[in-house]
Amino acid sequence: MAASKYKDKDGGVLLSFSGVWISWLHTIVAYTAFISALVLGVSLHYHKIVQNEWFGYPQEWFPSVSATIGDRYPERSFFQVFIAITSGPRFALVGFWYLLSRKSGHKLPGFVAFWGVFRTLTCGGWTYITSTDDHDWHDIFMISYLLATIPWTFGCIALSPPNPQAIKYRKYVSGAFYGSILPLIYFFIQHKVHRVPGAYTKYAFFEWSLVLLDVAFDAVTALDFDSFEVVIRDVKGISKGANLSSVSSTELEKEKEKATAGVFGNSFGTSEALYIVGDIYHGFVFWSTLTSLGVLVWFFPLWYMGISGFEAAIMGTISPFLLGIPPLRGLIIRNLRIVHLLSLTGLLAYLVTDPVSRLGAVTFAVSMQCLAWSATFYSDATNEGHLESRILALLAGLLMSSIVKFMWWTNNPIWPVMHAENGGWNLTGLILAIPAALRFTRRRPINSNHGELLKDGSVLLAACSIGGLLFALHSLLSDTSTTILWVWDGYPIRGPTANTSAWYTIFAMTGGILLGALRPDVASSYGFYAFGCIGATLLTYCHHWLGYFGALVSATFLMAVSFPIIRNAARKSPASTFGTGFLIYNIMLLFHVWVVAYAFVPGGPLVREHTDWVMLTTWILIGAGVLDINKIQNSRRAGKRAVPASAPKPHRKYHVASLGALNLLFLGAAFLRFPTNDYKPYHPDQNLITAGIWTIHFSLDNDMWSSEMRMRDLIKELELDVVGLLESDNQRIIMGNRDTTQFLAEDLGMYVDYGPGPNKHTWGAALLSKFPIINSTHHLLPSPVGELAPAIHATIEAYGQLVDVFVFHSGQEEDPEDRRLQSHYLANLMGTVTDRPAMLLSYLVTKPGEGNYKTYVSDISGMHDIDPTDWDRWCEYILYKGLKRTGYARVSRSTITDTELQVGKFVVPQSKEEVARVQALGEEARDRRVAEKDIPQGARFPALFKGKGVRGHQYHVFNEPRYFGEPA
Repeated sequence: MAASKYKDKDGGVLLSFSGVWISWLHTIVAYTAFISALVLGVSLHYHKIVQNEWFGYPQEWFPSVSATIGDRYPERSFFQVFIAITSGPRFALVGFWYLLSRKSGHKLPGFVAFWGVFRTLTCGGWTYITSTDDHDWHDIFMISYLLATIPWTFGCIALSPPNPQAIKYRKYVSGAFYGSILPLIYFFIQHKVHRVPGAYTKYAFFEWSLVLLDVAFDAVTALDFDSFEVVIRDVKGISKGANLSSVSSTELEKEKEKATAGVFGNSFGTSEALYIVGDIYHGFVFWSTLTSLGVLVWFFPLWYMGISGFEAAIMGTISPFLLGIPPLRGLIIRNLRIVHLLSLTGLLAYLVTDPVSRLGAVTFAVSMQCLAWSATFYSDATNEGHLESRILALLAGLLMSSIVKFMWWTNNPIWPVMHAENGGWNLTGLILAIPAALRFTRRRPINSNHGELLKDGSVLLAACSIGGLLFALHSLLSDTSTTILWVWDGYPIRGPTANTSAWYTIFAMTGGILLGALRPDVASSYGFYAFGCIGATLLTYCHHWLGYFGALVSATFLMAVSFPIIRNAARKSPASTFGTGFLIYNIMLLFHVWVVAYAFVPGGPLVREHTDWVMLTTWILIGAGVLDINKIQNSRRAGKRAVPASAPKPHRKYHVASLGALNLLFLGAAFLRFPTNDYKPYHPDQNLITAGIWTIHFSLDNDMWSSEMRMRDLIKELELDVVGLLESDNQRIIMGNRDTTQFLAEDLGMYVDYGPGPNKHTWGAALLSKFPIINSTHHLLPSPVGELAPAIHATIEAYGQLVDVFVFHSGQEEDPEDRRLQSHYLANLMGTVTDRPAMLLSYLVTKPGEGNYKTYVSDISGMHDIDPTDWDRWCEYILYKGLKRTGYARVSRSTITDTELQVGKFVVPQSKEEVARVQALGEEARDRRVAEKDIPQGARFPALFKGKGVRGHQYHVFNEPRYFGEPA
């Protein structure tokens, strides 16, 4: 402390000190709070604070921050006292930073200060409401604090005074902070979801590193606050723009510009920010409408069981060929606003109830969209800043589409298969889309002469790259769960899951956007292309985390390479590049459907099960664009021709902020969707399993509406503990890249096995279970001629016993040899793999008591029919062994699908001896029917579905459930 060298009019300053002490006081007291709690906790309660819900010492040997600061006395009190003392310097630090960085007409300093205050308040929330007091609110405050750290750290870097040392330290510390988040999340998932011993200790180290780095970031203010003397007086004039040293102000500003990549070089404005938000939302509408077209087209071949003719609607995307007519091209470019507004008709399609007319409306909208965006890229090709802004809008729109689909469990709320009854926000989407389209078309087209640019490169190579790029973006990145399900291989979980790991995909996509915008030279290099090829190879051929690493590499590559590829195509004839590009995109779309639909399409067997060919072709097409770009660059260097000058890009700061906001939105949604894994069966007091089998027709009902909510209601009301779903794989463009199991599992509180992934070329089989799935194996049964037959063999833990569940979809009626081979494979699997209690939930395509039925129900399999007297079946069957079957029912589908839901009730024996006794019962004893009144109330089927039932669902065929019991 020292007396000030300044005097005031009353005679002088009695006490003053440097602003640096605010930084040091905050740093010292904050570290003391955490370290004192750690030292006391380890000294007094070591074994208790390293114990978690699954493991203790020695598997876990280092405590988490939460356990250290909140679970025990006196360390909890030490922490709370010192963290309370920290609040004073903390508020002062935020206030000083605002005073240091504020400038007339700039809103960013106030924005950053708000988040600084918000972080301080939420710190108090997770400090004084510990996980022991209220786990949910502790997590809410903690997550809020971490999310608020993002605008605080980036804002502080953006507002840093031109002090190279301080900027350098902030970059290093914040980089280490964000780098620690990825392994933090990984090890938390390993602990919480997969229950890996020792994972929580590793998580704890990264959690502590976040704490130390967080405080260290704010400690850097000591290098800036020496300009303050607390009275308060700015003794060096930094807040007014004075220099810190002999280094010139210009040089220091250049250093700051370099540190922030030029993103925050200009002032922020609300109007400009809204324009960028509108652009991104318009990009979101483009991807929403484009991704919806395939879902509508898919509805028709489902009902025709083959090519319907409506598949031709996908050719609506080739409308850019119209730009090859010069007078029409000029008319379209002069009236781009009208064309973009016409493309919004797809958002009104949900009002059309007739499926054919709805498809027509969306086809028109897609046609207008492809035409409008192609013309927009072409018209802005000579203005580097405008063109980059358009590309950013398109890619950020894709990112937003993936995030919104995550929030809606892989559905898009503005799709025409959605409406208010199943969670759609169609009207809201339309209301937002109109001003967004108007803002997107605010600039008049630049009708510059493209003649010089058209001389460079190959139109064909550019068109190939556009087609390959659009297909890759759509097929792999339009939903965050797609690539995760590519690498999924059953339980125990050894890789990513859709509701816990999807942010890695969003993070990789965001990184790719930033790389492509800031370093397009890197994105178009041969080395980066090789990097992308490695990622695609890993994704195609590997499972678990290694395969997903390939997916992340592919995501980064695809988003980054989009900038040079679209820029290159925009500088050529739009009809030739974008028209041909969308035609190639359509061919690739059919190609990736043909590999699984080979049994129903001409020439299908030629590409049967060759997803690897699809991936190879896609990357070759993208490589054509990379080749063209490099040939152009080499030609310019050899001819010493000037590269078109790069225009100023003030839009970048808004796009970067928008990307950050989208990531925050995703993390908030991911927090709400994090699994609890504490699911309970409906009737645990009776050791009862209610199991069902349902062919769900790809989650599209008979009227072309997404059917997840209606399915959820029926499954819940029937109190199903275990259910097998068939025709459940929607992870292709033509099906919307959806995953019905995510919504059903999370809403119903069930564990889920998606079954063989989308790169396994089946129509899908999935398992939902109230009981933990201990192990599961996926099988592709012999199918030499027809479609592949998927099967899941899962072991669940029910009431302390292990029970095997088989979910199976056999081949079609047209392929009898396939079905015969499959029956022998599955019978041997059920009979030899396990001697535990088991059930088969299946689609067999056979008559009861005839043909392959005798193989499924045989001494080889050891399985029994749930009701041998039910002669009205052809497809769905429930078989069992080693369980006490107590009931069987058939429930009508209403208009949800084309197949009923069959349900069985079983009691789980509690010993091997009881299993053997049940299995040894004779046919007469085993199939003895009893009246409903003889069945305990909790073991009966719901009365809701008796008579006329509810919502079109009722017990049918034999009009009531059947019950079974052993002789008295």
